[in-house]
Amino acid sequence: MSATFREMIPFPEQASDVPWPTAEWPVSELDPDVDATAAAHALAELRDTPPEMGVTLATLAVHHGRIVAEQYGPDTDADTTLISWSMAKSMTQAVIGMLVGDGVLDIDAPTGPIVPEFADTDKAAITLRNLLAMKPGLEFVEDYVDNSISHCLEMLFGSGAEDHAHYAASQQLLHPPGTVWNYSSGTTNIVSRIAGDHVGGTEAAMRTFLQQRLFGPLGMTSAEPKFDAAGTFVGSSYAYATARDFARFGLLYLRDGVWDGTRVLPAGWADQGRAEVAVDPDPPHFGYGAHWWIWRDQPGSLAAHGYEGQYVIVLPERDLVIVHLGKIPTDVRPPLYPKLRELINAFPAVTRD
Repeated sequence: MSATFREMIPFPEQASDVPWPTAEWPVSELDPDVDATAAAHALAELRDTPPEMGVTLATLAVHHGRIVAEQYGPDTDADTTLISWSMAKSMTQAVIGMLVGDGVLDIDAPTGPIVPEFADTDKAAITLRNLLAMKPGLEFVEDYVDNSISHCLEMLFGSGAEDHAHYAASQQLLHPPGTVWNYSSGTTNIVSRIAGDHVGGTEAAMRTFLQQRLFGPLGMTSAEPKFDAAGTFVGSSYAYATARDFARFGLLYLRDGVWDGTRVLPAGWADQGRAEVAVDPDPPHFGYGAHWWIWRDQPGSLAAHGYEGQYVIVLPERDLVIVHLGKIPTDVRPPLYPKLRELINAFPAVTRD
């Protein structure tokens, strides 16, 4: 029976003859079974995007653990750090996974005791599972243009700029926790503060945790997280890294949270990221898991998405990671998706027993 997006395609292991890219990425030519013509066409389409359609700054394909395609846009190269925007949400999910694996957090426990704004209110029953699924029930309008209605802009640049998590956690409860999906950067910053509080409660402690537990082990030497004035990692929006380092993060999930023989994320945590809990009502109707998106036409996939067309797309069916970084406004983004799909579909599905 052919696979569907609902199936949990197993995550492929790193081949024994392919070195882990902790220090340096292995680079190779396309495999013979890859549609080289389609891949070249997609890469050219991404590279030559008309200016009025935005700009692609980096495109990278990692196949079977090796870089097989890499190109950069204006004033950008392999050493240029670029902003994650909401791809940082998936990094926040990784941090929570580590704390769950450490036995520090229970994602099904009410967060009233650990989120001051929730204590002794109708919000006290919200769980980390609700937050990771974007189902806390809190009011939050995720709009990037209209500051008259946008809680997101108000949080990042207005009255909530000093303490993003406090602003988001102070919003009213509109729905019973776990019942209504609402994509919200505020929700992620609540999650990020919970993580920060459990690793020491300071910016320095969170920086150390990220370096020692995530960035360092993967060799993400360029990674630079940003913090608000309250000392909370802005896990909704702000991590900078090179395209190759974003690809390292994607490879961690492609390898089911294992890196060079060491389990970085607890068993099953990557699967939780791609367990669909909702479908975005807006085209192109991506699925949503736990702080990861799902490309529903790509079986078993999970993807980190960011404003302006940032993507880390993890495709276990193809043993593939695609990274795209750019500055492509939302209103002209629809043509980007078929170009990325053409690149993805140039790589064959892995033959399985």
